[in-house]
Amino acid sequence: MLSQYNISSGYSSSRNSNSLFGRVDMVAVGLYITLVLVGILSITSASYDPEVGSIFSFKHNYIKQLMWAGISGVVALVLLLLERRYFHMFAYPAYIVGILLLLACLAFGVKVNGAKAWFEFGSIRVQPAEFVKIATALMMARVMSDYSFSMNRLKDLFKVAGVILLPLAIIVLQNDTGSGLVLCSFLFVCIREGISKYIYFPMIFTVFLFIISFIFTPEAIFTALIILFTIYNIIKNGAIVGHIRFLALIFLAVLLLCVLTPLSGYASLMIVCGITAVVLGFIAIKMREMSLLWPIIMFVYAMLFVPTTDFMFSKLKSHQQDRILTYVGIKSDPQGIDYNVNQSLIAIGSGGMFGKGFMEGTQIKYDYVPEKHTDFIFCTVGEEWGFVGTFTVVMLYIALILRLMRMGERIKEPFGRVYCYSVAAILLFHVWVNIGMTIGLMPVMGIPLPLMSYGGSSLVASTILIMIAIRLDASTSDDSVYVG
Repeated sequence: MLSQYNISSGYSSSRNSNSLFGRVDMVAVGLYITLVLVGILSITSASYDPEVGSIFSFKHNYIKQLMWAGISGVVALVLLLLERRYFHMFAYPAYIVGILLLLACLAFGVKVNGAKAWFEFGSIRVQPAEFVKIATALMMARVMSDYSFSMNRLKDLFKVAGVILLPLAIIVLQNDTGSGLVLCSFLFVCIREGISKYIYFPMIFTVFLFIISFIFTPEAIFTALIILFTIYNIIKNGAIVGHIRFLALIFLAVLLLCVLTPLSGYASLMIVCGITAVVLGFIAIKMREMSLLWPIIMFVYAMLFVPTTDFMFSKLKSHQQDRILTYVGIKSDPQGIDYNVNQSLIAIGSGGMFGKGFMEGTQIKYDYVPEKHTDFIFCTVGEEWGFVGTFTVVMLYIALILRLMRMGERIKEPFGRVYCYSVAAILLFHVWVNIGMTIGLMPVMGIPLPLMSYGGSSLVASTILIMIAIRLDASTSDDSVYVG
């Protein structure tokens, strides 16, 4: 007869075995192995060169990837055999070593594609940033699993922010912005652990304002925000007629100020909105109406932030500026910055429903798509396996991410829960950005597709990330589980 715990948690009989491997989530392991194998097949198709000679030559990228897959398999086995308490014990040392490696790479590393983010040992390159993701995930889990930790305590929020921002800042200094932005995915973990909407919403709002500031004029942005905040207040407080009259009064005041003074439309709008915000803020505080004060604060923040976007944009490197401008449609350069994405879209589109077949993709075979075995590996899948292949790959990733989240929910203690959600967030960010940039929905950032893109650092690091989560999940019924 099953125990009450096993009935409620939904564990299969295989997971109730006394052996470690009887408790390992074989579904997650199967998804991991499948994605690695799909990646090796795609790398083979994308990079096979018949002129190299033997198909088993180490000059072939797929042979190198097979070697890294073998190393990853050994690493996975070792991690599954470790006691889960070691991951908790070594969280601090791993994070410190990771930070030191980033600093060492910043000082002594080699540049690849403009980023000083690699160590080179003969023919082998190692990217410390890939392994720092693991250390940061463990550190996040360690900090957020303390007995006294609370997402509503300012001191603890600063701890979490420091854990994320320190490696992010160093990675950005290495000119590897894409890898740094991956660490922003930990915001998802903070939301899961109960961070206030008054903290994470301004972050999301800032990113939104930064993007739309390149598409629309400040006047259009502020006008849209006024209308949106008016609608918000109508939903919250009713009084439709009163709000419409108030909105009309604002625009009338702006119009009169433009006509009667030499001020521009932008300046007039800012003056009227500034005065209005002050008056409404005073009324909201006097009436203790926080539902009215919140949109006012966000609007004032937008008024202060939007004019600064041009300055922040000017501080970006030229290639970063070009990527943003082409992404929002302001600039077009089919033979330059847009080339990768255009060729990627052609390759994926030409695959049709079922694809052209293994090693039959013309865009891939004739090198029209740059980085076809690394950052743009998804193009190979699209051209050779078509919609069915790309859909299958996306579903495999979604299944793995959801599995990791399920692991997090069924683990008894916060350390394992936070870590599993951290891994799920990292994978989600990688998959979203990588696939998004290959189909033109995201700017090109140089972020690999985990488990599939060519590269030893990425494969081994992704393996460590996932296998630690699986090991923590396998110990949910252990008596030695650390709680707190």
